[in-house]
Amino acid sequence: MLGISKKKRISYLVNLAIVFLIYFGISTLIAQRVINSYYSDIINMMLINIILAVSLNLVTGLLGQLVLGHAGFMLVGAYSAALFTLNVKLPFTVSFPIALIIGGLAAALSGFIIGVPALRLRGDYLAIITLGFGEIIRVIANNLTITNGAKGLYGMESLNTRHNLTGMFTYIFFIAVFVIFLNFTFGTSRHGRAVIAIREDEIAAEAAGIHTTYYKLLAFVLAAFIAGVAGGLYAHQIGLIDPSKFDFNRSTEILVMVVLGGMGSITGSILSAGVLTILPEALRGFSNYRMLLYSVVLICVMLFRPTGLLGRSEFSLTGAFEKIRSTVGGNKKNAAKKEG
Repeated sequence: MLGISKKKRISYLVNLAIVFLIYFGISTLIAQRVINSYYSDIINMMLINIILAVSLNLVTGLLGQLVLGHAGFMLVGAYSAALFTLNVKLPFTVSFPIALIIGGLAAALSGFIIGVPALRLRGDYLAIITLGFGEIIRVIANNLTITNGAKGLYGMESLNTRHNLTGMFTYIFFIAVFVIFLNFTFGTSRHGRAVIAIREDEIAAEAAGIHTTYYKLLAFVLAAFIAGVAGGLYAHQIGLIDPSKFDFNRSTEILVMVVLGGMGSITGSILSAGVLTILPEALRGFSNYRMLLYSVVLICVMLFRPTGLLGRSEFSLTGAFEKIRSTVGGNKKNAAKKEG
């Protein structure tokens, strides 16, 4: 904490307190069965989608590159993690965290292999290459014996049990918090500023001495690693995976979360991922019109807020308190002047 201003220290402590309050509040409600298994599964899926949206925001938001194959990295992580836990004779509490790391590293390796040639291109061309990667990796998984083909893998264990529904929530929640913290830290670091400079003007950034290829690849591989970890969490949360769950529609869904929240805004990605996870479930009562209503909501948001819910800005709780305090203080000063 040395070298950090008092305001930042207070902000960090407030955010940390809020994180633990949210965790203990939700975990207590799940443990007491106030939140049943159905709703706890929705919460877990919402957190996984937040991880995916925040990771894609690194490339699409900070770097400004359109990627349409993010579900491909999720697939690599999901299958790598699932194959590890299914075939290694270790207690699940030991094998599961190792499997998540393996899933992330496998996805990062895939990101490196596809990123070296792909990141030489820009815009639509990069989007087409990543789209091709997502479809190729899905077709490969659909035809390999080790992945059980189109039948997929099943029988993956979960930390949730009949008597304890908080196991997976704890893992997913703190991984989501760490990913959000990592992205905030990366975005405000020297490396993050270099990535943003590339987004704004790649030629000018290169002329200023920024190693554009290195930073583009760094953001791409880091996003792939996080997507791989999210895939491992997804595989063990659902307990059944097959290649059809990681198709182009899944990549588009993750991209929509980033665009809807605001490209470059981490809190925007968190908000939109939460809304787009809960909304389809909330509309299940309108089964015949559910997807129509879902689409209308998206269209309305993009018509009236084309830059996304938060644009490129971030929501800060301490910043909001400061604005409220300054507004109240300003009103008091104006009232005192009028009285005087």
